[in-house]
Amino acid sequence: MAAPSHPATAGQGRTREKAPGLRDGGKIQAAIEVLRDVLERRTPVKDAVRDWGKRSRFAGSRDRAWISGLVVDALRRKNSIEHAMEATGPRALALGALKHAWGWDVRKIEEALKDDHAPPPLQGKERENLLLAPDPAAPPHIQGDYPEWLAPHLQRAFGPDAVPEAMVMATRAPIDLRVNTLKSDPEKAGRALEGVKARQMPELKNGFRIPAADSIERGEAVEAIPAYSKGWVEVQDMGSQIAAAASCAAPGEQVLDYCAGGGGKTIAMAAMMENKGQIFAHDIDGRRLSALIPRIERAAIRNVQLRHPKENASIEDLTSAMDLVMIDAPCTGVGTWRRKPDSKWRVQPNALEKRSQDQAMILRTACNYVKPGGRLVYVTCSFLMEENEDQFASFLADRTDFKAEDAAEAAIKSGQLTEVGAKLVRKCRRPDGSVRLTPRTAGTDGFYMAVMRRAG
Repeated sequence: MAAPSHPATAGQGRTREKAPGLRDGGKIQAAIEVLRDVLERRTPVKDAVRDWGKRSRFAGSRDRAWISGLVVDALRRKNSIEHAMEATGPRALALGALKHAWGWDVRKIEEALKDDHAPPPLQGKERENLLLAPDPAAPPHIQGDYPEWLAPHLQRAFGPDAVPEAMVMATRAPIDLRVNTLKSDPEKAGRALEGVKARQMPELKNGFRIPAADSIERGEAVEAIPAYSKGWVEVQDMGSQIAAAASCAAPGEQVLDYCAGGGGKTIAMAAMMENKGQIFAHDIDGRRLSALIPRIERAAIRNVQLRHPKENASIEDLTSAMDLVMIDAPCTGVGTWRRKPDSKWRVQPNALEKRSQDQAMILRTACNYVKPGGRLVYVTCSFLMEENEDQFASFLADRTDFKAEDAAEAAIKSGQLTEVGAKLVRKCRRPDGSVRLTPRTAGTDGFYMAVMRRAG
């Protein structure tokens, strides 16, 4: 925020002047401070930027957007930047991101470091490394910017395409929206979204996309869009929308969203069901489930019943009674790296092992709520086979009363996809009938979905 000028007085017509925002050097120093919080104190990026803003009231919203943009772009490409700079730490990351993520030349960086409140000038080795091109012979985890321990897992999932797939995961993501057909339609919502440059997705009948903001531009605040506050649209990645479509939730059905969390798929299925039938939203994390309440109200949903753990709301009465059980399973979240680049460097091998155990347990528990002839849908925001195909195959081997169905055809049958979308999911179909979407293959976050039907 600018330093206040003298207040206007009656009759003088004096207005409050705005001081210029931070110069580039000051913003670079701020990015270094934020990166230090993220890397050394493990503070989430949003919290670190917010905390810096509280300490720096002189900074405006554009300054904070610039700083946040540099931080997240540095984290997206942390390995390759540190390799190029031959150094680790917040300073190397921030300066390297200016060159390798934002395309600044060395002269522009040097000029910025002359500003007041800027970091110290470039040292000889820093300048030398900033002039060099990226190393084409760097190891895969450096070129693809992912943790080294994940290299064999990405190799298993993608084979020779591991590095190209990972490189796209290190780019900025757009904002995807789903039209809430309980309150609006694509034509009506589309007109309301013109001001934020949203365009209808070619793959989804009710999907819109706001392009990713440029590096130094402030992204659209979706909550400020009137169509959002009216409940006409919800924020939901295209991959998540396709996963909800694969459920084929239909009016009148009885549905259990076993790991409902914040409820993105719950409210998508409610719209598909036209508020007819019943969705039981369940999650062991009561805080996340409580966050679903205002979303339900805003979307005018009437067919969702929360089974909240703090109310000791059991779901045993739903055993063998559900037409559909949706499992949006807890996972490592590696498919969300574009949106949460700091999480890329937090995930640890023990987390993959723990999540895999949790997923197996959840599958074997939640399946008991499916009635004979009903459907079980398993979804993760991961591209790792240990969390996806392995879980699918292991479950089917144990529970012979469930049979795999074609997840691509299920999504198409829902009526939510266009012809373009139908071609996309068929292209992304796995040999076992499941579907895996990635930023490179589908323009989505990383998602996996499998559909099973219980005998009967």
